[in-house]
Amino acid sequence: MSDNYIVSARKYRPQTFDTVVGQEHITTTLKNAIKNQHLAHAYLFCGPRGVGKTTCARILAKTINCESPTADMEACGTCATCSSLRDSSSFNVFELDAASNNSVEDIRELTSQVRFAPQQGRYKVYIIDEVHMLSASAFNAFLKTLEEPPPYAIFILATTEKHKILPTILSRCQIFDFKRITTGDTVAHLQSIAVKERMIANEAALHVIAQKSEGCMRDALSMLDRIASFTNGMLTYANTMEHLNLLDADFYFRVTDAMLAQDVAGTLLLLDKALEKGFEGDVIMGGLAEHFRNLMLCKDARMAKLLDVPTEHKKMYHEKANQTPPSFIISALNVINDSELQYKSATNKRLHVELCLIRLCFLLQFTRPQALKINDELTGEKKNSDSIVPSQSETVVVAPSRPEKTQEAILPVTTHVPVAQVVQEPVNAPTYSKPADIKVPEQRSATPVNPARKISLSMLSNIDEAITLASSGKSDKVTEITAAQALDIFELYKQLLVSTGKSVLYSQCCMMRVEVKSHDEVRIISPSELTDTYAREQRSALIDFFGEKAQMTVRITTEVQLDENQAPVNVALSKTEMYEAMAAKNPNLARLKEGAGLHIEY
Repeated sequence: MSDNYIVSARKYRPQTFDTVVGQEHITTTLKNAIKNQHLAHAYLFCGPRGVGKTTCARILAKTINCESPTADMEACGTCATCSSLRDSSSFNVFELDAASNNSVEDIRELTSQVRFAPQQGRYKVYIIDEVHMLSASAFNAFLKTLEEPPPYAIFILATTEKHKILPTILSRCQIFDFKRITTGDTVAHLQSIAVKERMIANEAALHVIAQKSEGCMRDALSMLDRIASFTNGMLTYANTMEHLNLLDADFYFRVTDAMLAQDVAGTLLLLDKALEKGFEGDVIMGGLAEHFRNLMLCKDARMAKLLDVPTEHKKMYHEKANQTPPSFIISALNVINDSELQYKSATNKRLHVELCLIRLCFLLQFTRPQALKINDELTGEKKNSDSIVPSQSETVVVAPSRPEKTQEAILPVTTHVPVAQVVQEPVNAPTYSKPADIKVPEQRSATPVNPARKISLSMLSNIDEAITLASSGKSDKVTEITAAQALDIFELYKQLLVSTGKSVLYSQCCMMRVEVKSHDEVRIISPSELTDTYAREQRSALIDFFGEKAQMTVRITTEVQLDENQAPVNVALSKTEMYEAMAAKNPNLARLKEGAGLHIEY
């Protein structure tokens, strides 16, 4: 390494206003003030660390003393004054570190120097860095000089903690608030430096550095130097993540896939690999929360600008967001947020994180995509006074313990409808008996978890008319649906989803296909369990839509046909199912259970 090596933070420190990154609102104001001769006697530059406060103070001091400034009010950099400032030999610019010179004596020494006019140039500039570190006595000693300095004296105060400065000092200064440098500006600046230093830097790697720096350009340049030495000038996304000891996006994508597959073992093994690399549990949960936030934002194209990820990762997030139910994402964010709040008080940190991930694995069993409320939009019915909702005591919600791959539905899942309250005369509607093997959950709350579908007079009249025509055999309506008709009606349904802004549901429907199984049965074929969940949630809307378009009663069933190339999905088994599977492989286990009088704990 050369003895003359200079770190990038010093080597590429801006020397003119135009080279300051991300502070255009500050530099433009200062340049106009210089051009119009409206310089204040005291400035206060405040903002986060590493955003250019001291740099702008030095540029301002050099520009106002420059002997031949440019037309746009930039220092020439070649005159005697500019050269002396570049070589740190100027007698017109004084820098004071208030962190180590914060006593009254230091301020008295400074004010005594103000009395002397500059020997060269027009202004004497006093830059006081970290001014909030001055003591109260030092501030008071500085007040009079700061309020009425000589016409040739200009004070520039810089601080990261404006709230610690006395209000009497603030009232005597022009205050400029520096903002954090955006990720895009940081990446562009790092890319220009990488070109000058002949580095090969991937954009995703620079994006990670910019994110890690949190808007501080000095930190970003320090990380760039460090990683360039580690990789010998070849910065890739992988080695950057390795050197900064960060978990990459691929880790969180794999964890999400394992959770959607309810693969507890795979999820915990991924956690173990992360812990072996030295990552703390709160860091993992924080990254997982950020990952699910990105998935949530990808649900709406308008929020893509809020996604602070490398450009090459945005497509991956968009694809995964369309495959993940929105209810799962929202519930997962709630679970992770609660776990993060309780992490500090947890005794066994690892167990706490493992329990959080296990809950996320089984979360899909308790969250299902919300039913699409477009019945009125599909059928053209209006919500008026002739539509009612069955009361809680007269409505039974049927919830099978394990969903079948093929399910049939004609009417809403309710077993008792208060018909007498709807029409004056009784309706001869068919009765549907409740299957004996289905348990009815006990109603515990005043508000049903799954509210029943609304029954209107027109729907009951249609049922009565269909039964009458079927019994008399005089129906003149279409009694058979063809494959071409089913395909056309399903395409119309998907177009309606697009027009109503249901982009996620539309993407799932695009993966489905329809088949006609009988004269009045249309089956929705799904390639995965997840897509089948959406299909089953939309059966009620599809029945109405197909019935309206085909002018007949259509049965909608669903079926899952897994792709042969798709890896099997591990499904969690209950204790009874585990026992039955083990007993089928080893009959001696059943005999042992009966002989010893054992029983399965539920």
